[in-house]
Amino acid sequence: MMISIAHLLGKQTISQMTYHDFIASVMIGGIAGNLTFNTQINIRQFIYALLSLTVLLLLTTLLSLKSRKLRTLTAGEPTVVIQDGKILERNMKKLRMTFDSLNESLREKNIFDIEEVEHAVMETDGHVSVLKKPDYRTIRRKDLGLLTAGKAKFPVELIMDGEIVEKNFRQNSLTLDWLTMEMSQRGIKLEDISYCVRGTNNQLYFDLYDDQIHSPIDKE
Repeated sequence: MMISIAHLLGKQTISQMTYHDFIASVMIGGIAGNLTFNTQINIRQFIYALLSLTVLLLLTTLLSLKSRKLRTLTAGEPTVVIQDGKILERNMKKLRMTFDSLNESLREKNIFDIEEVEHAVMETDGHVSVLKKPDYRTIRRKDLGLLTAGKAKFPVELIMDGEIVEKNFRQNSLTLDWLTMEMSQRGIKLEDISYCVRGTNNQLYFDLYDDQIHSPIDKE
């Protein structure tokens, strides 16, 4: 039942959480815990409570999709903590955020010198988004006038654990005959393959059961 409820509420509830997601997770966890260990209360009451809470949370989520004001109430708003390279102490006090916490968040972005930061925003889910000053930003191919070879495609897994993923063949208009020909050109057979994926540039990657590594690294 808990797995079904998690699917119903969506991935956002189990990823980086907002106020609404955090409260929802705590309440569901509390009910589930009592359902497991409290033997003095009728199990039907727990089930009714769990289903009622699920309906309420789902309704709140659906309403918040249509109302920005409700989203602000349930999830909060992003807060700027650095603007034009200057730290906004008042906003940090509102967030109860220390300089140590700010520096830690910047280091998680591989920023060890606060001088590099032009803007920093505390998002509703608790992480800090950063915009570096122009001199410290990563150079892009576009900045250098370099042409891109083409639009990258999403990787397609063709074989997993030695089994053909037929759904991916159908969805991408691929055939087993084509893959068999590619395997034949490489001198490998289906039973030799553990994993196969067509990459972003249409290149094929094969991983074989026999890696031919005589001394594999096995660190505990």
